Amino acid sequence: MGFRGLRVINEDHVAAGQGFGTHPHNDMEIVTWVLDGALAHKDSLGSGGIIRPGELQHMSAGSGIRHSEFNASQTDPVHLLQIWVLPSRESIQPSYGQKSFPIAEEPDCLHLLASPDAREGSLKWVTDADLFVARLSARATASHPFTTRKYGWVQVARGSATVNGLALKQGDGLAISDESSATIAAGPEGAEVLLFDLA
Repeated sequence: MGFRGLRVINEDHVAAGQGFGTHPHNDMEIVTWVLDGALAHKDSLGSGGIIRPGELQHMSAGSGIRHSEFNASQTDPVHLLQIWVLPSRESIQPSYGQKSFPIAEEPDCLHLLASPDAREGSLKWVTDADLFVARLSARATASHPFTTRKYGWVQVARGSATVNGLALKQGDGLAISDESSATIAAGPEGAEVLLFDLA
């Protein structure tokens, strides 16, 4: 818990019909990445929707937001990662965004999900960090150069991977400091990997 601006990554398995009731947050950038199933979201901004695999949900909690998340299915479980990142500015106007990314149609490369400037079609968040995801087929590789920032975090969401020579399995995370790049090689079953480029 706590590496640079990355505060926490919660991995949750939510049973059918269950979830998290309405609760408050402030001054936190929160993103949700669904691995399996579907998650229903509602918040005090009036936003709402269903988040499915391949979609990123983002909330700037800012000066205050209340939200709930529930499994959208009465029969199937949902598996998700919810990630908190410290904001670069406090007490901002709360906001919500959700977007689908073509990770299934375009495997074996890093897709930019969230960034401070919303470049390349990513969602904009209020923190000095970039968030990428890659869905890698068996033995495929992807690399990311650390050019302006000096820190990173790699989270293996499913499968297994080797990152700069270190073997990781599902659920493992790797902190990276003072490396010029991160090279991710998927294991024999493939991998889905999140990569944070952190200040």
